Amino acid sequence: MTDVKRNESYKINELLKFFPVVAILGARQVGKTSLAKVLRPDWDYFDLEKPSDLAQIEADPELFFKQFPSNIIIDEAQSLPKLFPILRGIIDQSRDLKGRFILTGSSSPDLLNNISETLAGRIATVELGTLKANEIYKKPLSPFYEIFQTKLDRKSLAFSSPPLDGRQIHQAWFKGGYPEPVLQKNSIFYYQWMENYHRNFINRDIIKLFPKINRLAFQRFLAVITHLSGNILNKAELARDIEVSQSSVKEYLKIAEGTFLWRQLLSYEKQNLKSVVKMPKGHMCDSGLLHYLLKLPDEKALYENRIVGRSFEGFVIEEIIKGLNSTMITNWQSHYYRTRGGAEVDLILEGPFGILPIEIKYGVQTQLKRLQSLQKFIEQNKLAFGLLINQSDRATWLTDTIFQLPAGWI
Repeated sequence: MTDVKRNESYKINELLKFFPVVAILGARQVGKTSLAKVLRPDWDYFDLEKPSDLAQIEADPELFFKQFPSNIIIDEAQSLPKLFPILRGIIDQSRDLKGRFILTGSSSPDLLNNISETLAGRIATVELGTLKANEIYKKPLSPFYEIFQTKLDRKSLAFSSPPLDGRQIHQAWFKGGYPEPVLQKNSIFYYQWMENYHRNFINRDIIKLFPKINRLAFQRFLAVITHLSGNILNKAELARDIEVSQSSVKEYLKIAEGTFLWRQLLSYEKQNLKSVVKMPKGHMCDSGLLHYLLKLPDEKALYENRIVGRSFEGFVIEEIIKGLNSTMITNWQSHYYRTRGGAEVDLILEGPFGILPIEIKYGVQTQLKRLQSLQKFIEQNKLAFGLLINQSDRATWLTDTIFQLPAGWI
C-alpha cells in the first residue's frame, strides 16, 4: 500500500495547514491507516482497537494528551467516544496551532455526531473510498476534474486520448478497489479476502457498532439491496421482502450508508416538483464487493447478468465522487433525476461550478434518442452542456450541448 499514491494526499496535507484535526473516514480496509502513516511517518500512532493503546488513553485521557499534545495519529476513533470532548479542550488551549492530530474512523452514528457536535470548526473530514482506477494503475488523477475548479465552460472540454484504456477500466470495475486483494493480483487470494471481509463486516463490525441489531434480518437486507443496487428503493416493498418494519429498513439503510457500504443519491427536486420521483436511489459503493455478493465469478458472467448496466453506472458514479472528494472543491452535491413520466438523468452534480447533468451508458455507441431526457434537462435548466459517459474511445460533441466522454477519462 505504501507505494500507491492516494489522490487525497494533497488535500489532507493542505487541510492540516488550516485545522488542528483532520479525520479520514471510510470503510474498513480501504487504506486509511496506511495513508495517515505515509503522510506523517514520524508521528506517534495509537490504534484504539488494540487493547493496550485503548487502555492507555481511556485510563486518563488528560494525562495522555499532556504526554502527546500533538503529532499523533489515532486509529478507529469511534471506539472511544469520550475522547472527543477532551480533545476539544486540548485544542482550545492552543487554538492557533494547526496540524496536530489525524483521526481515522470506519464510521458510526456516534463518530459522526461527535465530530459535528464536539469538534465543529476544529476538524476537517475527508472521505476515503476504495482505490480509484487511476490509483490502481499508478496514474495521476485525471485532468477531467480540473473543469470543476471554475464555472463550467464548454472550452474546458478539450480531451484527446483517455488516461486509462478500456481494459483497465473493465478490470477496475469488475474487481473494485479494496487495496489488499486488488493489488496482489491473485484470484484465489482475492475471493478468500472478499469472503472474510464480508463475514467480518457482519459478525464483527456491525455487531460491535450496533449490538442490538437483528443480525439475520440485516443479512437478509444486504442480500436484497445487493440485487437492487442502482435502483430507486421503495422502503415499504423492501420491508415486506425481508419481513421487518419500515423503521427497521430505514435504520438498516442508515447503517449501510454510515459504514460506507452503500451510497444513497437523493432526488434532484428543484424543478417540476409534482412530477419528480422523490424516493432516494442507491448503489453498492464498491463494484467488486457487489459482484462478489452476486456470485459473479468472472467478467463474462457480469456481462451476461442483467445488473451489468446498473453496475457500470454505479462504478462510474463512485469514480466521479472519489475524484471530486480528492479535490479542494467544497459545497457540492450529487443527485439523480427521474420524473413520473420516465425521464431520467443518472447523475447531477451541483456546486460552485454550476450544474452538470451526466448520463451513463454501458455501451460503446449511444443513440441520440436515448439521450432525450438529458437533452430536455439541459434545455429546461438553460445549461451550457451535459455529459454522456460511455465506453467509447472518442471524446466528442454528439450535439450542440451533449459531450461524449470515454469512461477512461473519469
